[in-house]
Amino acid sequence: MLKLGAALGGFRPGAGETQATEPIVLLGAAWAEIAGEGMAANSHPAKLDGDTLLVTTSSSGWSQQLSFLCEPILAAIRARLPHAGIEKLRFRVGKLPKRGASARGARTETAARAVVAERPPARDADEALARFRADVDASERAKRERGWNECDGCSALIAPGSGSTCVSCAVAQGQERERLVSRLLFEAPWLGYAGTASLVEDLDRDAYDSIRLRLLGRWWERLNRARAAGRLSRDGSERSVASSYVLLKSELPPERITPATVRNVLGDELHELLYGRSEQQNDVQ
Repeated sequence: MLKLGAALGGFRPGAGETQATEPIVLLGAAWAEIAGEGMAANSHPAKLDGDTLLVTTSSSGWSQQLSFLCEPILAAIRARLPHAGIEKLRFRVGKLPKRGASARGARTETAARAVVAERPPARDADEALARFRADVDASERAKRERGWNECDGCSALIAPGSGSTCVSCAVAQGQERERLVSRLLFEAPWLGYAGTASLVEDLDRDAYDSIRLRLLGRWWERLNRARAAGRLSRDGSERSVASSYVLLKSELPPERITPATVRNVLGDELHELLYGRSEQQNDVQ
């Protein structure tokens, strides 16, 4: 078997494999902070179309008001989701989703709608921007008075009892943690949970087991594709994957892995494809 580090230079456990949380979900969760409570009460991020975010509004008047605020809204989006690639906003009138607000939250939202409804439409972009800034400042003051605190990661305000990080930062931290664990499970699968947890902060057993099972599943799919095709890829990287797979699947220390162990885990057909007769001869000897 190849040494486990042989193909690590180009290994990207998260690239194209880890399903990221949908940006549209994160935008929906933070829309009141991004657009302001008054605007958020009458609009909702609905869909991503390339670099354009489609926003549903309650009326054409609200579409016009939001169009005045494209730049600050886009800036707020980029600050929260810098890798989403959102460059444009497009508005359309439609049905807004029901909001699962608490009784107090519902009263706040209703009050915000009432205040905004009393205003005449902004005359120009400067007036709309001034209103937007005032609404954001007022919203932040009200939240701080109700005990909201700043996120440890990005300083966005988060509700009491929601932990120390916002949704976006928590997702980013989880993705980074999974990337690090995936790397370790490929490079040193013999570490087990205790060894891996000593290197990755805040890794619990359930998260470790979940990542381990996902990796085993993806690696097995890749090996089975090679078996079905009857050939390896040009770089033969399946051998490195198989090496890590056997150690992670068997949970045996490296010194106890024998050619017979490898064959038992992989099966005869895959074993023959990966290692050929040289490994079989070693078994006989």
